[in-house]
Amino acid sequence: MIEVRDVHKSFGPQPVLRGTTLRIEKGEAVVIIGRSGGGKSILLKHLIGLLRPDSGNVLVDGQDLARMGERELLSVRRHFGMLFQAAALFDSFDVYENVSFVLRREGKHTAAEMRRLVAEALEMVELPGIEHKKPAELSGGMRKRVGLARAIVYRPRILLYDEPTTGLDPIAGDRIDRLIRRVWEQLNVTSIAVTHDMKSARTISNRILMLHEGRIHADDTTERIFQSTDPILYNFVNGIGESRSEPN
Repeated sequence: MIEVRDVHKSFGPQPVLRGTTLRIEKGEAVVIIGRSGGGKSILLKHLIGLLRPDSGNVLVDGQDLARMGERELLSVRRHFGMLFQAAALFDSFDVYENVSFVLRREGKHTAAEMRRLVAEALEMVELPGIEHKKPAELSGGMRKRVGLARAIVYRPRILLYDEPTTGLDPIAGDRIDRLIRRVWEQLNVTSIAVTHDMKSARTISNRILMLHEGRIHADDTTERIFQSTDPILYNFVNGIGESRSEPN
């Protein structure tokens, strides 16, 4: 479904992606891990065409995003939903207006259909009946869950998550992880998340990629990633700094 081929991306003199190559199949739950500032979110933005590579290819269903105009990109993005790191809700909109934003913009649904779809999405993220609340009335975890409802309301085929548990306490973070897992299982979507939260990575994935120095350093099942004795991977997964010993 998604293929990244030898992608390079720099910002000024600073290279971020240095020949990144990966492949994600339909229906997988993939997590991309790596150091903060290592390019995980930059890579995620390439997958949806928000950034274009300096060189290389990003293909979705065989179509190269780097060669598309904005109109074609809009058509491809219709298949994606995204939960942003800070939820990115519109403060002046209530929950219903936030969740139904794309539906209203497209103009393909009646008012009754939109109310039903929004209610179903909020039910799935365990927030029924809050349509008329404003974001300021919600906790951080609730705002993330509203953001997730907005991402799934139009039933995309691919869901992207940018650090989904950042800024949340452990209980709220665990709830988000369980909801991400449920959405993947119930809606049969392809799920792609970037995170440095290892507990989250273990819960929401069946495969993990490690981005290190601009390239994919490791690519394996979740279980094998956590069992790996590769020094770079082992130290990251276990939170071990460079001054401490590595596994034998």
